[in-house]
Amino acid sequence: MLLLGQPIISNLFWGEAMKIDNSLLIQLESLSKIELSESERELARKDLQSILNFIDTLSELTTDGFEESTSEIVNSVREDAVTAAPDREAIMQNAPSVKEGFFAVPKVIE
Repeated sequence: MLLLGQPIISNLFWGEAMKIDNSLLIQLESLSKIELSESERELARKDLQSILNFIDTLSELTTDGFEESTSEIVNSVREDAVTAAPDREAIMQNAPSVKEGFFAVPKVIE
């Protein structure tokens, strides 16, 4: 049985094949504050197992003969520049509803 706070994927790093079982799914449900039905839990188990199987497949790839590569991160975003503030009146003309100089929106929280 897994306990809260116990690493849930530790087996991945020790070379053992990890299997997604019901106790792990129950722990994940608890951590993520969701409840799954039995059919949803089975679907999640299959999906997670498929992901772990794919990771196992990737770890089996031979990378001999390939140089490690790194890439330089280049900021392709424009430089920040101080500009004049836009005209408030012109902006408010585009608003569907204005109240006391602010955008008026429907109440969403009661």
